[in-house]
Amino acid sequence: MADDLCFFIKDSFILKAPKKSPLLLRMVVLLVVMVCGVYICSICLKQISTGSTTEFLNIGVIQKPCPEPNIQPWEIPYVHYPNPKTYSRAECACHPVRYFAIMSMQRSGSGWFETLLNNHTNISSNGEIFSVKVRRSNVSSIFETLDKVYNLDWLSSASKNECTAAVGLKWMLNQGLMQHHKEIVEYFNTRGVSAIFLFRRNLLRRMISILANSYDRDAKLLNGTHKSHVHSPHEAGILARYKPAVNATLLVPNLRQVEETTKKALEYFKSTRHIILYYEDVVKNRTKLVEVQEFLKVPRMELRSRQVKIHKGSLSNHIQNWDDVQKAIKGTQYENYLYGDYRK
Repeated sequence: MADDLCFFIKDSFILKAPKKSPLLLRMVVLLVVMVCGVYICSICLKQISTGSTTEFLNIGVIQKPCPEPNIQPWEIPYVHYPNPKTYSRAECACHPVRYFAIMSMQRSGSGWFETLLNNHTNISSNGEIFSVKVRRSNVSSIFETLDKVYNLDWLSSASKNECTAAVGLKWMLNQGLMQHHKEIVEYFNTRGVSAIFLFRRNLLRRMISILANSYDRDAKLLNGTHKSHVHSPHEAGILARYKPAVNATLLVPNLRQVEETTKKALEYFKSTRHIILYYEDVVKNRTKLVEVQEFLKVPRMELRSRQVKIHKGSLSNHIQNWDDVQKAIKGTQYENYLYGDYRK
């Protein structure tokens, strides 16, 4: 009887504490996994959201437009914000830049004039770039070179430590400028490039300078070195000793040809924004340099050059066959070239 009671109690105990179901455990584990997953996902989403916000903020700073400059409506096409590929403009990124080209002829004072512009803290003129023939071999190479200059990727001694406000180059009429004038005019008008024409009034003086410079290219009078420009009176005196002989027979036709080329250039580029200067006027009247600075919209400064003039004084001192030249020009429209003179 006692044994039966023990078995009964044992069976009852077993019924009261049944074995746990595997399904219940699985549900508990699944619930824990879900809670952990939700927690992890919430943290990840928060980090992604923070990173995206930071990224958008950074992009916003980079792409933030520059404030509108205080200019007249007509000036807008001529105001640029270059983004060089070779460096960052940093604090100068929102400093507006204007594009220009000095258009001239050899021995017309363009080298001296360019040194004056480069004396300005905010002007960079990169020299006679198209003297290299491959750069002017076709329109595409011309445009490629111009794009590099105006994008501030053309690095030369003219590059500034200060913010550049005007950038350009010196371009001779016989360096593809006249040959491709239609395409270049369109480029200037599309890109907002201003032209600075610089010519000489006294074309006979220009001719003497050309002949003397051509002679020195071979003779190399300055210690075996050819110099187109000098920076001391002593060097200028040495070069001025040479007196070229002028072909009196071809003198008038040559002067007429140069005159016609000048008129043609002005006609070709009359639709561009431009200013016309003459070397003699700039030498005698330095307010012309103020006009140029106003034309380029840069702060006004006193501009100086270290270059020294070579052929000073009367032309009769610099021409070997002066009597022949006088006879050839007298009575023509170019007679005033014989006597026209200016200081410096």
